[in-house]
Amino acid sequence: MSSRAAASDPAQNAATPSGPAAQAGTPGSRASLWQFYLFSAIGAFMFFVPITIGGRNTIPLDHIVTWLTSSLHPMAVDLFLLALAAYGTARPFVTGSWRKSFTTKLFAAANVVGLIVAVSLVLGFAPKIIAAKGMGPFLWDKIVTPVGFIVPIGAIFLALLVGYGLMEFMGVFMQPIMRPLFKTPGRSAVDAVASFVGSYSLGLLITDRVYREGKYTGKEAAIIATGFSTVSAAFMVIVAKTLGLMDMWLTYFFVTLFVTFAVTAITVHIPPLSRIPDDVYPGVEPQLEQPVTGSRAKAAWGEVHRVLAETPSLGRNIASNLKDGLGMAGAILPSIMSVGLAGLLLAEHTRVFDWLGWIFRPFTIFLPDSALAAKASAVGIAEMFLPATVAAGSGSTVTKFVIGVVAISAIIFFSALVPCIVATEIPVSIGQLVVIWFERVALTILITTPIAYLVT
Repeated sequence: MSSRAAASDPAQNAATPSGPAAQAGTPGSRASLWQFYLFSAIGAFMFFVPITIGGRNTIPLDHIVTWLTSSLHPMAVDLFLLALAAYGTARPFVTGSWRKSFTTKLFAAANVVGLIVAVSLVLGFAPKIIAAKGMGPFLWDKIVTPVGFIVPIGAIFLALLVGYGLMEFMGVFMQPIMRPLFKTPGRSAVDAVASFVGSYSLGLLITDRVYREGKYTGKEAAIIATGFSTVSAAFMVIVAKTLGLMDMWLTYFFVTLFVTFAVTAITVHIPPLSRIPDDVYPGVEPQLEQPVTGSRAKAAWGEVHRVLAETPSLGRNIASNLKDGLGMAGAILPSIMSVGLAGLLLAEHTRVFDWLGWIFRPFTIFLPDSALAAKASAVGIAEMFLPATVAAGSGSTVTKFVIGVVAISAIIFFSALVPCIVATEIPVSIGQLVVIWFERVALTILITTPIAYLVT
C-alpha cells in the first residue's frame, strides 16, 4: 500500500485537518493552548524576525551564534568543532551505517579525509595548498564555524517552532498555494521561510525532522530540500556587494525570490524529482496533510489541538531535537572539509570548470559575456559564492545580475549543501542532485536573462 493510500484510510483521517479530531479538537488539549502561543512565538521570533544588534541586522539565532563564537576563546571554538567532526566521522563506523550504500561508504571515507584536513588546519601543519586563504581557512571560518554552531543551537529552538502546532496551523492556510505550485504540503512554507531568513542548514534540519515523523513523503522532502533550501537573505547581500548590485538591491532580491521558486515549480514536474517515490519514511505512521473541505480556521485549530495532545514534555522535545542537531552537524562538518575543499581546489587549480562551462554556453548565448557567464554558472556546483567572484570581472551589469541570481537559485553546491543533504535521511542521491543542479542553473539563466535586460 502506498503512503498516500494509507493516509486516506478513515482511521488516518481522524488525525488530519479534515478528520473529526481536527474539527472538534482533542479533549484536554485546550488547557495546553498557551504552549502553542508561547513556544511557537519564541520559535518564530528566533528564526524569522531580523533585529539589529551592534549594527548587524539578522535573525536572533544568528546573533546568538555570533555572540557565542566571538565570546569563546578561538581554541575553544576550534576544539568544539573538531570534537563534532570526530563524532560525525566515527559514528557511521560505530553504528555500521557506512555499509548501507556506495554513497554512505564514499562519504564515510570523505569524512575521514575531512577530519584529517580539519586537524591539520587547527594544529597548523596543513600543506600550503590547503592552508591558502581561499581554501581550508575559508571553509573553516566561513562555513564550518557558523554551521557547526547554528545547527545544534538552532535545533533547540526548532523544538519550539515545529513541536507545538505552528507548522500544522500555517499548513492548513498555505495548502492552496504550496500543493498546486510545488506539490508539497502547506507546512513546507515554514521550511522555505526558514531558509530565506535563516540558512539552508536550518531548513534541512526542519525538513529531515518532519520527514522522519511521517509528515512529508520522500518526494516532498526531496522537493523541499532541493527547491527551498537557499542560502539566507543575509548572504545574498554579500553576493550583491561582490557583483556591485547593491544600488538595485530590492530588485535583485525580489527577482531572485521569484526566479528561485519559479524554477522549483518547474523542476517538480520533471525527472529526477518527479520520479522519486511518494512514500513516507520507513517504519513510521503516515501523518500527511489532507485537503480541507470545511472551514480552514476550524481545521487549523483542530490541528493545533491534535499536536498539543501528542507533544512530549518540553525537556524531552528539546533533548530529542538537540541530539538530531548534534548528529547532523557532526556529519556535515568533516564532509565540508573534504568534499568542499576538493571543489575549491578544482575551481582554483584546474580548468575543469572552464570545460564544464561549455554545457551552459547554449543558455548564456544571449548574455554579453557568454563564456564568462557559462564558467561562472558551472563553478557554482563547487561553492555557491564562486559564481559571484568569477562574474565580478565582467563589464556587463546584465551578466552580473543573471549570475547573481544563478548563485542563489541553483541551491545545490558541494562545499556545504550536498554534505548537509547526505547527512539527512532525505531520499535523493548525489547523481540526482547533480542533475537537479543542472536543471536549476539552466532554467534560472533562461528565466532571468530577459528580466535582467528589463531591470538593469
